[in-house]
Amino acid sequence: MRTQVAIIGGGPSGLLLSQLLHKKGIDSVVLERKTRDYVLGRIRAGILEQGFVDLMHEAGVGERMDRESFVHDGTVVSYGDEEFGINFKDLTGTSVVVYGQTEVTRDLYDAREAMDGKIVFNTENVQIHEADSDAPYVTYTVDGSEHRIDCDFVAGCDGFHGVSRQTIPLTVRREYEKVYPFGWLGILSETPPVHDELIYAGSERGFALCSMRNDNLSRYYIQCSLSDSPEDWTDAAFWQELKRRIPAHYAENLVTGPSIEKSIAPLRSFVTEPMRWGRLFLCGDAAHIVPPTGAKGLNTAASDIHYLYNGLVAHYHDGDDEGLDRYSEKALARIWKAERFSWWFTSLMHRFPDQSDFDLKMQQADIAFLRDNRAAQTVMAENYVGLPY
Repeated sequence: MRTQVAIIGGGPSGLLLSQLLHKKGIDSVVLERKTRDYVLGRIRAGILEQGFVDLMHEAGVGERMDRESFVHDGTVVSYGDEEFGINFKDLTGTSVVVYGQTEVTRDLYDAREAMDGKIVFNTENVQIHEADSDAPYVTYTVDGSEHRIDCDFVAGCDGFHGVSRQTIPLTVRREYEKVYPFGWLGILSETPPVHDELIYAGSERGFALCSMRNDNLSRYYIQCSLSDSPEDWTDAAFWQELKRRIPAHYAENLVTGPSIEKSIAPLRSFVTEPMRWGRLFLCGDAAHIVPPTGAKGLNTAASDIHYLYNGLVAHYHDGDDEGLDRYSEKALARIWKAERFSWWFTSLMHRFPDQSDFDLKMQQADIAFLRDNRAAQTVMAENYVGLPY
C-alpha cells in the first residue's frame, strides 16, 4: 500500500489530522491498535479550547459539537467554604467549550467513514522503518498477516505507550518527567451537575473537581492516594468525601446517584524532545503528558495537529518545508507553556504529602492573590482558554 501520510493511532489526534489532510486533497492511512468501539469506550476529558473548536470546524465536523456542547465563560475556584469566580469571557474575550472527547472522536470517525477514509483496526506489531531517510515505511500485522505501507511522512499519534516515540533513538531524544504523589479518583454519574460552571476545589482534605458532560451526566473527581484502587471506594464513600471538599452550599445541593464509570488516573508531567526525527513527527501523548488539572491534554494534542497539518499542506501545495522543519520547535514552545500552567494549577490546588506549614501558608497566599488580583486572574484565564498557536 502507498500513501502520503501514515498516521499511527486512531484516537482524536490521528483522526483529526487525517480529516484535515483529506479536506486538502492529501492522502493518509490511519492504523489503530484496537476496534472503533473500544476507542469510543474510553472516557476522557472534554474541555476544548477555541483553537480546537476552530480545527473541528475547518475539518467539517463541528455541527453536532455546536448543537450539543456547553459554552463556559468562566470557572469557580474554592478553598474550604471560600469561593470566587474567574470570568474567562470578561478577562480574555474567549470562552471554552465542554464537549466530551468520546463525542469528538465519534464525530471524526463518522466523518472519515463518510469520506471513505482509510482506517485499519486491530493492527499489531506496528513498526516504523527508515524514518530518518527519504523513503519511510510502516509494517504491521492484522489477523496474523503482515502488511506494509510506503509513505512520505509518518505521524505518531499513538499515545504514551505507542511505538512512535520509541522509534526515535535514545541518543537523539531527551525526556523530562515529573510524577505527582497522588492520583484522581473519578466517577461518571447520570445526575445533573451541581453547578453550571466547573468547580476547582481545594481543601485540607485534598483537591476535588466538579465537572459535567451534559445536563444529566456529571463527572466528579477527588484527589486520592496512588495506592488506592477504584474498588476501595464505594459510591457512598466517594460522594461523602466529595461533599467534604467543596463549599457547603454546593454539598447540600449535590445530587448523587450510582456511578456508571469509576477509575483512578495517576498524574504526571512528561515531555520528550525533539518531536521530529527525519520524517517521523510525534503528536499528543506520544510526545507529552500534562496533569489534567488545567484541561490541556487534548488541547495540546490539537495544537500539535495544527502545526503538523499546516506544515504538510505547505509542503504538498507550495513546496515550502519551513513549517515541517520548525514543527518541533513551534510545538514544544507552546507545550512547555501548557506544562507550566498545568504544573502551577496542580501545585496550587492539591495537598502534597511533604508540605510543611510554611508551604501551606504559601499555597493559601497564592490562592488569595489569585482571588484579589485581576492581573493574576487574567494570566490564569489566558492560559486556561488556550494560548495562541
